[in-house]
Amino acid sequence: MNAPATTSVIIIDDHPLFRKGVSQLIALSDQLHLIGEASSGEEGLELARALEPDLILLDLNMRGMSGIETLRALREADLAARILILTVSDAADDLVAAIRAGADGYLLKDMEPEELLARIVEALSGRIVISESLNGLLARSLRDEAQAAERSLAPLTDRERDILGCLASGLSNKLIARDLNIAEGTVKVHIKNLLKKLKFRSRLEAAVWAIDQNLRPGTPGPR
Repeated sequence: MNAPATTSVIIIDDHPLFRKGVSQLIALSDQLHLIGEASSGEEGLELARALEPDLILLDLNMRGMSGIETLRALREADLAARILILTVSDAADDLVAAIRAGADGYLLKDMEPEELLARIVEALSGRIVISESLNGLLARSLRDEAQAAERSLAPLTDRERDILGCLASGLSNKLIARDLNIAEGTVKVHIKNLLKKLKFRSRLEAAVWAIDQNLRPGTPGPR
């Protein structure tokens, strides 16, 4: 899937200087167009409902309504926007909480500006984006939990394994449907079923776990 010519973006962050820095960074890309800023979760939720942006950049630690609370509210509002967390926190608990609340990515504010912009643009293709330094942290957290839950691929059907492999490659529902020659609605049903069987609360959790299991499209994976 090609990214649109311009992608509308809003920033929700309670630090004016950081919002200014990100807005200047966005201005460097011909794919991104900043359409609004909010200094709180409450204001951000109202702004997102009014403007319906394609992409939301959300701070994690804010006064009042937290980033996780805002993220959950945005998902409950059934907005189509992709939501990326931009934060200073590299704590495993914050990372896992954000993923489970429905974040499409988790990026650290101390990334080099060029790298941060590149990862934001990468997210436009439908791929999950996580700061490279955090990939191992998330994988370890999910691995430890999986061992405690005795999680395995055994309950999955062949089609569910195929789709899990596609999730591990960061494909969107539309791309999975195209690659497997099935309806996008069917993909959604399979994802819902495999998440339930594997006891995951988000597709990103499942994707990271599948990567740790060396599962990719066309590979059988461990039993």
